[in-house]
Amino acid sequence: MNQSLNLQHFLHAQAPRVADVLAELERGRKLTHWMWYFFPQLRGLGVSSTAQFYGIESLDEAIAYLDHDVLGPRLRECVALMNTHRNKTAEQILGSVDAMKFRSSLTLFAKASGDEAVFIEALDRYFGGEPDQRTLDLLA
Repeated sequence: MNQSLNLQHFLHAQAPRVADVLAELERGRKLTHWMWYFFPQLRGLGVSSTAQFYGIESLDEAIAYLDHDVLGPRLRECVALMNTHRNKTAEQILGSVDAMKFRSSLTLFAKASGDEAVFIEALDRYFGGEPDQRTLDLLA
């Protein structure tokens, strides 16, 4: 695996937080800071050093993330938990800034997965089916 496809930093960041993140998503209220490594987005969208460190470099890296034995199923589980909240907005669950990151992440992984249902359902539910244009522009 080439260096850009090394996903270990996601595993290390997620490991101590998985139970808390799943509980927050089940409750429908994000309370702590974990967005970058549970719902990653393309590098170049965020400006902080953390956003750059956890930014996905390319569509190939997003595909590798989805194909990873731990990261792919975990991402799908987290998105599926978001999809259970019928009467809340993404902003109510995640906050306004992280709702934008969520949209970017969904757009990236919808593309990487060939429009897998879990990602499309979340885009439909929370964003009227509209993907993040900046993500699409970076992928073009």
